[in-house]
Amino acid sequence: MDVLLPLLVFSALPCFVVPEVPSKVPYQAAIELVTGAQRIFSGEKLHLRCSVPEDKKSIWKYLWFKGNDEILESENLILYGVSLTEDGKYYCQGVRSTAVGTLHTVESKPLEINVDGGWVILRVSPNPCLVGETLSVTCQVRHNPKIAEVALYRNDVEVLRQKGPNPHLQLTNVTLGDQGMYTCRATWVKERRSQSSVSVGVDVSVMEVLTKPVLEMVLGDPLIPANMMMLKCLLQYNAHAPAPPLHFYYYKNDYKIGTASSKNSYVVSQTPGVYYCKARVPELDLMRKSDTKTFGLIRAGFSPPGPMAVPTRPPTTNEIHQPAGCPLRPVQSMDKPLPPEEATHPNKEAAPLDDLMSGDAPDLSDSSFD
Repeated sequence: MDVLLPLLVFSALPCFVVPEVPSKVPYQAAIELVTGAQRIFSGEKLHLRCSVPEDKKSIWKYLWFKGNDEILESENLILYGVSLTEDGKYYCQGVRSTAVGTLHTVESKPLEINVDGGWVILRVSPNPCLVGETLSVTCQVRHNPKIAEVALYRNDVEVLRQKGPNPHLQLTNVTLGDQGMYTCRATWVKERRSQSSVSVGVDVSVMEVLTKPVLEMVLGDPLIPANMMMLKCLLQYNAHAPAPPLHFYYYKNDYKIGTASSKNSYVVSQTPGVYYCKARVPELDLMRKSDTKTFGLIRAGFSPPGPMAVPTRPPTTNEIHQPAGCPLRPVQSMDKPLPPEEATHPNKEAAPLDDLMSGDAPDLSDSSFD
């Protein structure tokens, strides 16, 4: 018995299991451009710094990558006298050792470095640019001599010319027609001789803040009843953070269905009609409307009514214009007006998808918007 007792005690000890720790944490590394620019002349200095902005309390080490190759373990990446071979996309990652293993952050967004061996560089900001914004361009010359003139070209057509030492130009209130391939020509004087050179082209994109919506009708979705269909208002919303709220509106036969919603989908019954949607950003005073889309069979000669004010009660005989010689029978007045929602939304078969699944959706309706 004395021999068995230690064995029994030993077998009764609890077994501790160390939980598995994920190798990646939900933090993303970030690259800071300390010295230089994304477009840089060969021979110049480039200084990049890596950090983990979401976790400044912990001590992190940093790995640097160019493409798929790891090139350095350091907080700072400094390139003295960059060469054309150092052109490419760079990104970094935070690494930290713990008692239960090594943790890695999410890789930073790649930073593309363009090394130019010529005499002139064109720098563009912002790129891409939004409709209505100002596009700022700089036509920089190597070693920064005194500039006599700069000219800006889009798709080989001159759009701006400026005399004097200022290398900065601006295109205000840009439109979609302003996108294209841009170059600049700089002229300067060195040792009493005029010199001129053209930059490498820069592809500039211009985007609409709110693109034209496209209405999509989804039938047979297993998540909604068989006699219903889902309306989707598809678009691109390109706004600087924090982006103002975007509201969606749905219409059938030119009558608004239900209330505004922050979601781009709405569920309605499968009834024939002409449908479309609108998207609106009240803070930016922007509104776009989709093309109409017909569902089901529409009777011949039918056309959706135009926008009109719907009265809250029928007119009385005193309010009706009575032509001479054409007597009218009295019209019985209604004692109470129609409910406002019935008057403005006669097709009350609509319901947001969330209403069908899990309660009411938030009411974002704007009474000033039809």
